[in-house]
Amino acid sequence: MSMHDIDPTMNPQEFWEQRYGTSDRIWSGNANAVLEKVAASLPAGRALDLGSGEGGDVLWLATQGWHATGLELSATAVSRAHEAAQRNGLADRIEFLITDLSIWQPSKHYDLVSASFLQSPVALDRAEILQRATQAVAVGGHLLITAHAAPPSGVEKDFERAMFPQPQDDLAALELAPDEWQVITADIWTRQGTHHGNPEPMTFEDSVVLVKRLA
Repeated sequence: MSMHDIDPTMNPQEFWEQRYGTSDRIWSGNANAVLEKVAASLPAGRALDLGSGEGGDVLWLATQGWHATGLELSATAVSRAHEAAQRNGLADRIEFLITDLSIWQPSKHYDLVSASFLQSPVALDRAEILQRATQAVAVGGHLLITAHAAPPSGVEKDFERAMFPQPQDDLAALELAPDEWQVITADIWTRQGTHHGNPEPMTFEDSVVLVKRLA
């Protein structure tokens, strides 16, 4: 299914269940490179991953000593993540919860809250979700937001530019009080990779926002 074939009015839960139903696994299972780089510089603690998919980021965090929770809308994705945690002997460090982020209200505090590529062709109030995510960050903890800032090189025609937030967009959406937060980075990071099974290397631009809660 191409981006042009997707009905943007489709129910998000139905869309993602359908999307995960197209294959036994739609993601690589590896952690996102930005998360690996950032988390490696932090002491392990409690982590929360928003839109955790099949659990790659959460599983990796657990291998690094974190106690990690993943929130995901798709029951199919959560089931796969649970299976991976059991298979890798990480179930005692991990929790996966079926969660609609559009109505999610934080009830706990975490040392790291991560939202990696929380972007959707169907309804997603991303700015509101990210604002609520700040409430889940413990004092001294970090919020990491990673997003596709541009289409992969060579396939730009398949995407609408409006789908790609920039670092300053996400930073503004957080509405952070300057005396309570420190901006560590808000920039574009580039990397090489492949897209949907195409073996040809492509350049990806990631919007990376990392902030630390001071009070």
